[in-house]
Amino acid sequence: MRYLPLTPTDRSEMLATIGADTVDDLFRDVPEGVLNAEIAGLPAHASEMAVERHMKKLAAKNLSAADAPFFLGAGAYRHHVPASVDHLIQRGEFLTAYTPYQPEIAQGTLQVLFEFQTQVARLFGTDIANASMYDGSTACWEAIAMAARITRRDGVVIGPIHPHYLSTAKTMAKFTKDEIRELSPALIADAGDDAMIDMIDDKTSCVVVQYPDILGRIPDLAKIADAAHGKGALLVAVVTEPVALGLLESPGSLGADIVVGEGQSLGVGLNFGGPYLGLFGAREKYTRQMPGRLCGETVDADGKRGFVLTLSTREQHIRREKATSNICTNSGLCALAFSIHMTLLGGEGLDKLSRINHARAVKAAGKLAAIDGVELVNEGGFFNEFTLRLVGHDAREVALRMAKRGILSGVALSRLYPDSLDLSEGLVVCVTETCSDEDVDALVAALAEELA
Repeated sequence: MRYLPLTPTDRSEMLATIGADTVDDLFRDVPEGVLNAEIAGLPAHASEMAVERHMKKLAAKNLSAADAPFFLGAGAYRHHVPASVDHLIQRGEFLTAYTPYQPEIAQGTLQVLFEFQTQVARLFGTDIANASMYDGSTACWEAIAMAARITRRDGVVIGPIHPHYLSTAKTMAKFTKDEIRELSPALIADAGDDAMIDMIDDKTSCVVVQYPDILGRIPDLAKIADAAHGKGALLVAVVTEPVALGLLESPGSLGADIVVGEGQSLGVGLNFGGPYLGLFGAREKYTRQMPGRLCGETVDADGKRGFVLTLSTREQHIRREKATSNICTNSGLCALAFSIHMTLLGGEGLDKLSRINHARAVKAAGKLAAIDGVELVNEGGFFNEFTLRLVGHDAREVALRMAKRGILSGVALSRLYPDSLDLSEGLVVCVTETCSDEDVDALVAALAEELA
């Protein structure tokens, strides 16, 4: 017998309370014809064995990052993850650990999160960091919402950040009524940081800047921070590649009030797009406006060191109207992987890794820019990611042809910005420590032939 705790009367009362006549009204935002619609080419049913065979055939069409020269980036990065990271996170006490509601039996989990927070705060140059969030895009939105609470304003200026992050912010802003004003990569390329600064006014709650940006350029955070603070706004820095902070100055030291990002590139791996790891740091004075959890260190009745869940500002723990976020938990296992990788690297190791990335990217960019019909957009500098302009060619078509050659050459801007014709020639190329000299030479030779 199915367990159906709600009676028809219960449902009617709930619908009346929220102002809906029927259950179908709850789905009125779904376009007509979508619910229960048949999908072309998809059978109504199939056996388990048939589905397995079909999925294997589809998977065989993929070109794996491990099987080809790989130069994709744009928010998800391939780095070498030591085998010890995977080994440690699969220990039972880590892999099966649940939410640390009871600190007396969750000391190991709380200590891991405390150390993770310390690493993120030092990396970002912020006073505090939380115990992680779901991913970089949702962390970015939470920073925008946090800035609105602090400044009591609803204007948001967003520079050339990853379009998926921008899309997340726009989706959430529909419900909060925040006014988002964005700068496209093409505009910022022409006008530099000044174009962003010119958009800041007395209604701006925050300025959101990716560091490095979606094209790989490195914005002048200190200059933008001064302009934002001069208007009473906050600066939110978004970091999609934390390895860059082994070489670049931390956003917090340059004036950022809130720093968020994606921790995937350290310890987590590509993983077919998830699960990933949201990073979130801020100034100490904004602690109580920060979403998610904060683990703290204390001493017990016997004076022994211990760890507790110091702050958890969600509806489950405090009055709903006082909650700062509906984020229900943190990405505990991914945060652990990040922390283990960071610990194995240490400060010197991260510095060395970042320098290897930068050196290989500079070398590759020089070779690629020497090809006829190729221009390097990032004349002002970059870390391990840069944008090429393939003059007279649609970069997406070129990237697809390169994939057929067995080379994943980069991310076409027309894939990220399908409605921006002025970006159709742009190809974002990422070079990490996993790219060998042979990989770069293969990319250069194949791209030269494609553009000839």
